[in-house]
Amino acid sequence: MLQFNKAVSSVFTLSTFVLLMALSACSSIGTSAGLSSESDGAEPLALDNAWSRSALAMPGTPAPMTLNEPQWQHFKLPGKLATDYAFARVDGRDAMVVTATSSASLLRQKVHIAPEELTQIKFSWKVPALISMADLAIRENDDSPVRIVLVFEGDRSRFSAKNAMLSELAHAISGEPLPYATLMYVWCNDRAPGSVIMSPRTDRIRKIVVESGAKNLNLWMDYERNIRADFEKAFGEAPGALVGIGIMTDSDNTRTTTRAWYGQVKLAGVASQQTAAPVVSPAF
Repeated sequence: MLQFNKAVSSVFTLSTFVLLMALSACSSIGTSAGLSSESDGAEPLALDNAWSRSALAMPGTPAPMTLNEPQWQHFKLPGKLATDYAFARVDGRDAMVVTATSSASLLRQKVHIAPEELTQIKFSWKVPALISMADLAIRENDDSPVRIVLVFEGDRSRFSAKNAMLSELAHAISGEPLPYATLMYVWCNDRAPGSVIMSPRTDRIRKIVVESGAKNLNLWMDYERNIRADFEKAFGEAPGALVGIGIMTDSDNTRTTTRAWYGQVKLAGVASQQTAAPVVSPAF
C-alpha cells in the first residue's frame, strides 16, 4: 500500500502538477529572491523577473516582449521539502538557479497545443555536478539534477488496469484524471544520450536522456528537440495535445544536495528536423 501511494504521488505531481495526497492546499511563497523550502501548495511564482514572466512562444506566434504576471507556477510535493528556485543573471542569461537539498518540487506552465501544431522545444541548463547515487530507473534512487517535463493528453481507455485505477483515484481526489503520458528530458549519470528510461513507478512516465556523464559539467548546454519525434520514440505512437511544461530538480530519494541553472524554455515556431547534438556554450 505504501508503494502504491508513493507511485500515485509521483505520477500526479509530475504529470498533472496537482497535489493529490495533501489534505489541504495552503501555500506560502517567500518574498525574498528565492522560494522558501517551507512553502506548501501551488501558487504563481511570486517573483518579478524575466524568467518567471517568460511565455512559451506558440507555433507561428511570437511571444510578447513583456508580460505583467508570472507565467510559471511553483508546486510542492506532499510530504516533501520544496526545492529552492531563484532568479539570477548567469553568464549573460536570464536563469533560474535551483537548489535541491533532500527535496523535490517543480515549476510548471500550463499550455494547450494541438498535436498537429507540435514543433520544437528549446531549453538550456548548466549542471556543476552529478548526483553520484542517482539512477533514474530505480525507484529508491530516482533523482536528477535537471528535468524538462512535458505532459500530454491521449486516449485513457488504453490504460492498463493499474493505470486506470490510478486515473480513477486521481479523478476522485483532484477532479482531474491521470494524464495520458508524461515525457521528460533528463541528464543521466551513465546511459547514452538517446536512451529511453521508463519510470520505475508507471509506464506513463518515460524519460529521454539528452546528456550523460561528467563531460559537459559546468557548461551551458543548449538543446533543440522535436517534440513529436521524441514522443513517438519514447511511447511508440503519435502524441496527443501538449497540456503542460515544467522544470524539476530533485534529490529527495538520494538525500543529497544538488544545484543547477535553467535558461528560458521556448517552443519554436516552425517544425524542423531534430538537432542531433546540443550546442555547447562555454561559461564566461
